[in-house]
Amino acid sequence: MFNIVLVNPEIPQNTGSIGRICVNTDARLHIIKPISFDLGEKAIRRAGMDYWKLLDLKVWDTLEEFLKEYSDKQNRFFFATTKTDKPYFEAKFEDGDFLFFGAESKGIPMEFMEKNRSNMITIPMGKNGRSLNLSVSVGIVLYDAIRQNY
Repeated sequence: MFNIVLVNPEIPQNTGSIGRICVNTDARLHIIKPISFDLGEKAIRRAGMDYWKLLDLKVWDTLEEFLKEYSDKQNRFFFATTKTDKPYFEAKFEDGDFLFFGAESKGIPMEFMEKNRSNMITIPMGKNGRSLNLSVSVGIVLYDAIRQNY
């Protein structure tokens, strides 16, 4: 089972769609606060449809709290970011890995990613692209991790 970690997500519809992806892939969703919406918000339920109640969800008050729980797994943290040239498909994913995605407007804090810089990954885009929708990005990386371990 893979772990999707959303660091300070900002858009409820994205989080709802990601929850739906997690249910359909048997992945656990970790949400790290602060978040800018209520997890009971109608937009999440609409995007996640009837999947939300089936979601394996853990909400963390802080990144520090999350890290304390999973300190022994930090070598298996992968960070999706536009701040690297390493494509996600060069990563060697293993069952149980943690795939991190940051806030839609600012990404994952660089000081956090630098703890394991070799696990910073990106989704290649054309020269006019700046970023992809968060739920699309989660789907791309998660399904490649599943493919590698299928």
